[in-house]
Parts: sequence; C-alpha cells; structure tokens
Amino acid sequence: MSENMSELSRRRLLQLSAISGAGLLLAACDVGGGSDTSGDSGAAGTGEGQIKALFMKQAGYSEDDIRAMTDEFQKKYPKIKVEPSFVAYEALHDKIVAAAPASTFDVVLIDVIWPAEFGSKRIVTDVTDQFPANWKSDMLGGALATAAYRDRYYGVPWILDTKYFFYNTDMLSKAGVDPASLSTWDGVRTAARALKAKKVVEYPLIWSWKQAEALICDYTQLVGAFGGKFLSDDGKSIAFNTGGGLQALEFMKQTLDAKLTNPNSAESLEEDVRKIFSDGQAAMALNWTYLFNAANDPQQSKIAGKVGVASTPSGPAGAPGVNGSMALSVSTGSRNQKAAWTYISYITSAEVQNTYAKSSLPCWTRSYDDPAVASTLPQVVPVAKKQLADLIARPQVPRYNEISQILQAELQNALLNRKPPKKALDDAAEQARTLLS
Repeated sequence: MSENMSELSRRRLLQLSAISGAGLLLAACDVGGGSDTSGDSGAAGTGEGQIKALFMKQAGYSEDDIRAMTDEFQKKYPKIKVEPSFVAYEALHDKIVAAAPASTFDVVLIDVIWPAEFGSKRIVTDVTDQFPANWKSDMLGGALATAAYRDRYYGVPWILDTKYFFYNTDMLSKAGVDPASLSTWDGVRTAARALKAKKVVEYPLIWSWKQAEALICDYTQLVGAFGGKFLSDDGKSIAFNTGGGLQALEFMKQTLDAKLTNPNSAESLEEDVRKIFSDGQAAMALNWTYLFNAANDPQQSKIAGKVGVASTPSGPAGAPGVNGSMALSVSTGSRNQKAAWTYISYITSAEVQNTYAKSSLPCWTRSYDDPAVASTLPQVVPVAKKQLADLIARPQVPRYNEISQILQAELQNALLNRKPPKKALDDAAEQARTLLS
C-alpha cells in the first residue's frame, strides 16, 4: 500500500472480484522464453552471509521502521547481514525487473498485482512449499491473496492496506455536516457542496489523480461502488467503458466541474494528498492507512486532533475498498535464498508486525484481538475490521501494467476535458483489448 501508492505500474486491468476471489489467469513466458515456472536459477546458500533487500520509500512501514526491524533481526541472526535499499513506489517495478538478470537483490517488495507477471517470468521464487500450513489459516484471507497466483505463493504478505475515507472534523462541524452522512458517495457530494457554499474551504475534496497507479486505485474504489467491472465475467473482453465503470468516471468529472474537487488532484499522488489535507486545504480525502497518524502528528500537520476516518463510502453496489497490499519475495536469482527466507519470515511475523502496527496494520487475524495493536490506532482498527473484509482485488494477469498505463492516460483525458468520459473509456478499451490475447 503506500504513501504514494500512486504507482506507475501497479496492476493489470481486470474484472473486479472480492479479494478472496480467484484472479484471472493468463499464460506468460518466463525470462528465458519458456513457460515453466517451477525451477529457480538461484541457490539456497548457507543461510548466512550478506543479502540485499529492496523496499519502497513511501507508505506503510517507513524507512526508519524497516531499518529498526532489520537491526532487530541482525541481533537475533548475527550471521546474516542485510543491506536494505529504498526507491519510490513508481520506480519499484522497473527496478526489480532491471535488477533481475544480475541477481542484484535477494529480497524484493512486490505489489499485489505483480505475482502474475513476476511468477510467470520467474523473477521471484515460488515459495509455496515453504509456506507453513498454519500461515494459511492464521493470516487474513485478503492478505493471503497478496502474493498468490494460480494457487501458488510468490512471497509473504507484509503490508495489508486499503484506502479509507478521511475527513476534517472541525471543517465538517463548521458546515453543519454530520460525519454519518459520508457513508455514501451521494452524501459526500452533498457534504462537499455544503462546505463550499458556507466558504469553509474552497475545494472540499482532494484525490490522487495524477497519471499513475494512484489514479487507478481511486478509480477502482468508485468502479466497485457503482457496480462496474474491468473485464467481462469470462475475462475475454473489456467492461470498464460501460455501466459502473463509466458512472465512476462521470462522478469524478462532475466533482471537478462543480469545483468540489481540487483541480490539483490531477497532479497529485497520495503523499501530495496527505500534505494538502494535513495543511487544512481540504475537508475530505481518500488515502491509505498511513494518512491517519501522519495527519494527526503536530510535527507535520496543522489539523492534528481533527482527523476522522471511515470506511470507503457506498455507491449503488456497495462500498468495497481497493486492495493495496504488498508482499516480500525471494528473488529467483538470489544465491542466498535460505538467508533471504529467514529474513522475510522474521519481519513478516505477527510479533514484528504487531510492534509496528502504528505504521501498517498486521496481516494476521489474531493481531486484531491484541489490545496493544488496537491501542496504536484506536479509531482506525474498528474501521479496518470492516473495510478489510470488503476489498476489490485487481486480479492477477501478467500484462496488467500495460493496460493500467493505457487507462491512466485516458482517465486523465476525461478529467482534463480532452475527451468526454465515454469516448476516453472507449478509446482505452480499444487499446487494452489487444493485450488480453
């Protein structure tokens, strides 16, 4: 999930399904041109020595969190030295792909929509046989789906996230808006009109609508709320240009045209949204879990103590949240896979995740009954219990990134008045159609 989970490459467009549902399965060649995904070119190694791990700079666990986890790991396993590296989310996918031939990294952080591509191309290792049986029952179902493709596991869930709806309680109070009215998107639009009419804030809404994966994440939640799909039920044709997919884009465009949405949304990623919201320049925002603590931190926010959080608003078809989870994987080319697995097993454990729950909620079911976890985010945990049970998965397909980038461009064409919404989505569908075969 991410701070800037904007994301230049996140996922392959497909039908929406519950997070626990099966992903769309398409064949793909491996790095060497074959289709076999069972073999690995790396080596187990001695389980000792140095390993290199690649993480993202934003969202979920901070760099300080990860370095602290790593220091604690090295105290417990002094014969393993871990060298962490960090890149922006937008660079993560391509960095993993570019580094694969040279086996630069032993451990890589992968997004929920990459197992199909990375597993098919043998960039990351199939760890199904190393997955303890109790993990499958002890982890949340949504978390398990994070690294799964074709009933195999290509990593261990680590960051479990979805986008929540945040609001400025002080602004809502000044406008006479009841937070309960934000339970639907119609209610959100009505609240935004009231905030604007009473001059509480010029632009009540701020979104992550830059031409990046962040835009797809926001759009996905709206597509789900309006009952749309990315692909037909059989996965053979594009469906986002009709029904709920079109209604979602029309809703986005209407809020811009009515000046309820900040026009800077079209250039904003999640961290930009966090800053604008924290500066008191917006009353409502959709963002990942991390925003809550960041916006309540007086060191970096002007609205500390005035932040409310709710599940994503409902539309005619419900209130699903986008699956923004991530997993840690062993690189196929790693020459020290045993040490890499030891490191991954440690920092994804319930004990470690519970310790750092303030930054990212754990993937383990029992964690949510731990008073220490609940106390770190007392306002968020009750909402998370509800939201994490209703997520939209962007099903696993190897060429997701290409389709996502096409849709990003056409969504922006509509939002920036270059094309009517229907034309933009039809054009995206026409381009994406060739990538389904």
